Amino acid sequence: MENMIWNPRMECMSRDEIHEVQSERLRAVVRRVYENVPFYRNKMQELGVSPMDIQSIDDIDKLPFTTKQDLRDNYPFGMFAVPLSQITRVHASSGTTGKPCVAGYTSGDIDRWAENMARSMTCAGITKQDVVHVAYGYGLFTGGLGAHYGAERIGASVIPVSGGNTQRQIQLLQDFHATAIACTPSYALNLAENIAAAGIKKGELSLKYGVFGAEPWSEGMRERIEDMLGIIALDVYGLTEIQGPGVAMECPVKNGLHVWEDHFYVETIGKDDKPQAYGEQGDVTFTTLTKQGMPLLRYRTHDLATLDAAPCSCGRTHVRMSRITGRTDDMLIIRGVNVFPSQVEFALTRVPGITPNYQLIIDRVGTLDTMEVQVELAPEGMEDTVRGLENLTRRIEEQLASSVLVHCKVKLCQPGSLPRSEGKAKRIIDLRKDKKNI
Repeated sequence: MENMIWNPRMECMSRDEIHEVQSERLRAVVRRVYENVPFYRNKMQELGVSPMDIQSIDDIDKLPFTTKQDLRDNYPFGMFAVPLSQITRVHASSGTTGKPCVAGYTSGDIDRWAENMARSMTCAGITKQDVVHVAYGYGLFTGGLGAHYGAERIGASVIPVSGGNTQRQIQLLQDFHATAIACTPSYALNLAENIAAAGIKKGELSLKYGVFGAEPWSEGMRERIEDMLGIIALDVYGLTEIQGPGVAMECPVKNGLHVWEDHFYVETIGKDDKPQAYGEQGDVTFTTLTKQGMPLLRYRTHDLATLDAAPCSCGRTHVRMSRITGRTDDMLIIRGVNVFPSQVEFALTRVPGITPNYQLIIDRVGTLDTMEVQVELAPEGMEDTVRGLENLTRRIEEQLASSVLVHCKVKLCQPGSLPRSEGKAKRIIDLRKDKKNI
């Protein structure tokens, strides 16, 4: 397929040109937050840093980090750099603990968001000839409106279905002949399973492209979605605090997500709070370079990934971010071993005969932590003998022990028996919080 590019002048700049653009924009954003956001002025003064000390993007390590807790401490509007009268939109994260993280957008921010999502949609192969079925949620969550903006900016037809009501979604996919779909990968798989269960062959739908994000997903899940729906499935990345979806996007080369570096400076930060070299895994950290309503300096996302500055064969030159391999704040410690759910998912995709649908049950027996991996059997070629199921269980346990480095009990479940989600999949049930640590 031809690698289409929405804005070749910006997406194909040389590294020197990117450096120049980022330096100019960083100087401006530092002045803006110093003058207009007391939180940043106080942080910079504590570090003995003034806007005059920031001459280029190379000086970024002089600036303070920003955390989710900082946003909560300044809830709701304390991080805004403009008066509320200039804020045309407020979104908030869907966090499950504490106060939500609020993000404010000026009309210019909304326009730049639409441009970045147009780049991202074009990256996936979507054009004005396409019909885009948006099954992300609309509202305070940024997913639905972000995908909507990008598709409209391209000139595509948009079906703003939002989340939920799976049977209606399937009917609309058939009747409206959508050629692209945007939703979470777990919901895409849920749709695919329901489509198959309804006896609808993938060739009967018009779908060609999928833009999936808002949660980590593995290559194994991608392959299953592509096989079941007959589409190209690509990863989009974003978060409410920085912009929403469209901060970075995968192209059909499938070799990392292009970070739109003229709008965002990205770093990976190590355990020592120092920037990592390209190729080294770290905490993905963003500085917004063009946001007016709520600019952020060095925001720690807690997503773990690596960066690659080599040009992509698609023609884009912006830094590529690997798939998210885990989060620094959803790490599980099982008998002294650090475990990320994404490691478990990767291990499961290496074993034939099961699906990527799984749940982790974390518990404590006496003084020892335990982890049970519940995973669904694949409908096709399902083992139907006791010996066959025992052998499959053993293969899964061996793969998990090799990949995760901890012994896990495995429970095989019937196809479709694990809970499904209209949004982000709930993968972890941690029962330890209800028990005393003896």
